[in-house]
Amino acid sequence: MGSRGNRVGERWNEMDCDEKSSVIQEEIKRVCKLPSNSVYAVHRLKVLNKINDLLSVQRTLSQEKELELLFTQLSL
Repeated sequence: MGSRGNRVGERWNEMDCDEKSSVIQEEIKRVCKLPSNSVYAVHRLKVLNKINDLLSVQRTLSQEKELELLFTQLSL
């Protein structure tokens, strides 16, 4: 996961919205395979669902840049 996450992080700013959504959906599928009582899995799903919500909202340019900065700090 580490090297894959780093590759996605490096490319995140270059991806379009559809690509980002695809990466998020892929990660959600992966996390759903983890045990349902896993605190990590529950938290990760909350974070991924919040990212999905944020990607679907219209933003100003400055908000977009701030959000991109936050996303690049995540390991997906």
